[in-house]
Amino acid sequence: MIAWFPVLKAVHVGAVATTFCLFLLRGAWMLADSPRLRQRWVRVLPHMIDTVLLASALALMVAIRQYPFVHGWLTAKVLALCAYIVLGSLALKRAPTPTLRTAAFAGALAVFAYMVSVARLHDPRGFLIVLAGQ
Repeated sequence: MIAWFPVLKAVHVGAVATTFCLFLLRGAWMLADSPRLRQRWVRVLPHMIDTVLLASALALMVAIRQYPFVHGWLTAKVLALCAYIVLGSLALKRAPTPTLRTAAFAGALAVFAYMVSVARLHDPRGFLIVLAGQ
């Protein structure tokens, strides 16, 4: 399985970049109150990308033999992913006011940045290490 690591990582990183760009686009449309946000492809494509993202994440986890709730950095990523999903859902459709949707969008972007930093550093503190001056 480790022989597939470079391919799995490339697929995973590509899916991360794609889902992020699409989330930014959807967030911009939300802020502009654009009807584009209600198009069918905009509602379906993120689920397809996120399926690839999740499948590649699981395959990478098996390939490197590191698991959530065993390795701290993966635990942090999984918990942050849960927060990102909730905030993203609030930002794009569930929050009752534009102000709350905007705040949830900003929060989701911050959590996303944290997840990427945890993945890059393999440390549950992520970019908080730099902010704390360590």
